[in-house]
Amino acid sequence: MRRVDEVMGTVVSIDVRNADPAAAEAAVDAAFDLLRQADARFSPFRPDSELSRLDRGELADDELSDDMREVLGIAERARADSDGVFDIHTPDGRLDTNGVVKGWAAQRAADRLAAAGLTDFCLNAGGDIVARGGPEPGRPWQIAVRHPADPMAVIATLEVRDGAVATSGTYERGAHVWDGRTGSRDLPLVAATVVAPDLTLADVLATTVLAMGEDGPAWAMAHGATAVLAVPPA
Repeated sequence: MRRVDEVMGTVVSIDVRNADPAAAEAAVDAAFDLLRQADARFSPFRPDSELSRLDRGELADDELSDDMREVLGIAERARADSDGVFDIHTPDGRLDTNGVVKGWAAQRAADRLAAAGLTDFCLNAGGDIVARGGPEPGRPWQIAVRHPADPMAVIATLEVRDGAVATSGTYERGAHVWDGRTGSRDLPLVAATVVAPDLTLADVLATTVLAMGEDGPAWAMAHGATAVLAVPPA
């Protein structure tokens, strides 16, 4: 079965193979529910979200949800590990957890699918992907990485059986990533793709590589990536 829906400001698809239809349907329902819950909690566009309330100073530390604490902890470790390149505080001081939350939420949704007994699936959240097993016996999932300058062109095809792929780039959303050390959105790369064991890690690493530039791939490999593709400006 395959289902596509819009959630967290992007298109999410879940493709499940080799599973009982009823079990797959229930698991996919639960996975999309988790994504919607994450959107409600972390959306910067909802004034009533926990993130917006925290950003306005309306919540004390002891009032934060476990999910918020977890995401903020991931962000702080990434900031420390990258010497400040990764930072969820925007240049104007606002909180923006998008560099963590999409990958984190999609990984949790994928974990829910696996916990339901599904062994062969591909979850794609706006180009950030968790893959398990394969579409058919003996064949891994084929993950295409689009060319930054041409949405119809592919610069690489990755074979993934049990892992995650995240891409961060400026070619669709513009200058939405910044170097936390300087606040600059004038970045040295136009795209960075990272393969890692899970999507939470891959998403954070891809965002950091995009801002870090030529030192990014080696840094990401030292921090858990299994492959990195960095694309400089043409």
